[in-house]
Amino acid sequence: MREKFSDLLERFVSDGLLLQLFSLPGFVLALLLVARLMSEKRAPANTFAWLLGIVLLPWISVPFYLLFGGRKLRRLVRRKSCVLPVLPGAVAHPAKSASAPIAQTIVSAGAAPPVPGNTIEFIANGEDAYAALEKQIRAACHTIHITTFILGRDDTGRRLVRLLAERARAGVKVRLLLDSLGSWFSGGGFTHRLHRAGGEVARFMPVLPFSSRGSANLRNHRKIAIFDHCTAIIGGHNLAREYMGPTRFRKRWQDFGAVITGPAAALLNDVFIADWAFVTGQSAATLRAEIPESVIAPRGHSELQVVASGPDVPGDPLYEGIVSMVQEAKKSIWVVTPYFIPDDVLFRSLVVKARSGVAVNLMVPARSDHRITDFARRHYLRELRRAGARVLLFTSGMLHSKALIVDDDVGLIGSANFDSRSLFVNFEIGVVVHTAADARAMTAWAEALAGHCREAKFDPDQKPRFFGNLLEDLSRLFAPLL
Repeated sequence: MREKFSDLLERFVSDGLLLQLFSLPGFVLALLLVARLMSEKRAPANTFAWLLGIVLLPWISVPFYLLFGGRKLRRLVRRKSCVLPVLPGAVAHPAKSASAPIAQTIVSAGAAPPVPGNTIEFIANGEDAYAALEKQIRAACHTIHITTFILGRDDTGRRLVRLLAERARAGVKVRLLLDSLGSWFSGGGFTHRLHRAGGEVARFMPVLPFSSRGSANLRNHRKIAIFDHCTAIIGGHNLAREYMGPTRFRKRWQDFGAVITGPAAALLNDVFIADWAFVTGQSAATLRAEIPESVIAPRGHSELQVVASGPDVPGDPLYEGIVSMVQEAKKSIWVVTPYFIPDDVLFRSLVVKARSGVAVNLMVPARSDHRITDFARRHYLRELRRAGARVLLFTSGMLHSKALIVDDDVGLIGSANFDSRSLFVNFEIGVVVHTAADARAMTAWAEALAGHCREAKFDPDQKPRFFGNLLEDLSRLFAPLL
């Protein structure tokens, strides 16, 4: 019997039947993935990049898609309540904003309407960001809610954990939500001090073991700190020395953030609660019951719109808001971002605006921390420059700021980069500034930052370099997956 089985197996191998037997399921799986890919709401370039990989390198691309290809996962959305923040004890009504078409576009795409009665104070460097964070942590009386992508295992991270533990021992409810991938090196006993003091620490969608299909790809890139439900700090700063600290650090990245008080801070707190409840299994209703109705009291004159984006949002309000802002521009556009790999719609909108005479200003780092994205962006920078846009290369270190300002009337600040990962995959947060005085303050910040830049030049007569162009083309081809 064993000899017959051995002969049969040898025949399968010699005739190539065994290879065909294993190839058939792989082929069927690839077809199913292609069908799923075509049915998802993806940018065309993103779809093409995955299709190319699945067709040319199926043995590599199929497993990678199963692990990293998820976007709007139905199973995850069913488990996680959709993020449409609401004010406790009140209903948010659309405010009469000068940028009403933009606000309406964002609302129609799945976000909350703007709310008046806020104050916003912008933060332009890492020392001020740390000072504002420490001040609010020390002043908090009831709750401290912080979510971040990176908690550094460095002086800044240790100092903040120590400070949070001190406040937890004082009776303040401290909840710290970390992305499991971004804060990979801050695991183990790094936050035990906070645990022992009575604080709570949770990790968003652990990479190992997988908590759901696609969890390795879906990262929480939101950066929010909320104190007593009514004061919030947002922006691009992670809790690490490269981003912030009590003293100056030569290699610190240039970042941008804001301190917000008023109803918009309560909406940001609601986003945190939705994320926390999803990760910990705690009741969102119970967490919201802690919030007094007084948090919706007006604190100032700024009109702000909180925009969450990610798999827990039915549409793409942050992306559609950005496109709407660009397309509504009449005089000027400022785009400040560390990584510029836009989809076709956003890119063509910027090109058309530049050709129409709108002053388009794009600010990116002269050299970012991801070299492949620098190669991928070269085509976009060159075409924008050719269309008449001003491309500014920040030369004083790594630029990590994320902002969009249009016509000195409306601005956007938050955690999202101008790339497909931020706009279509990650969990992100943004705040649209609908008050002209605040937008002008953002423009003044951008103009001051431009003083640390050199303008990129494009020489149409320059002969292309073969290997440089080849690397650029390959980077652009797979840029939507970066």
